[in-house]
Amino acid sequence: MAAKIKKGDRVHVLTGRDKGKRGEVLRVIPTENRAVVQGVHLVKKHTKQTRVGETGGIVSIEAKIDLSNLALIDPKTDKPTRVGFRVLDDGKKVRVAKGSGEVLDA
Repeated sequence: MAAKIKKGDRVHVLTGRDKGKRGEVLRVIPTENRAVVQGVHLVKKHTKQTRVGETGGIVSIEAKIDLSNLALIDPKTDKPTRVGFRVLDDGKKVRVAKGSGEVLDA
């Protein structure tokens, strides 16, 4: 199956406690159908001092979020959109924004 959301895409959160937030996809985990988005779904992690120079404490990190809760942002309209696929004349398969028809892959 082709990936509709890839690393580096700008996405909009549709549901959950971070509904309405936008961010860039840092990592996609296709086997779990989840992604890590910058600034979204932040959780507190307690860290211990491991070496002499490092400090321990509570840090905020991005946790995984389900791909079904994300929508790609259309580069033309700057609104959330669904993703489709189209085969170009040269035989290359590209992602296309359903709203505007804009090609998402460079």
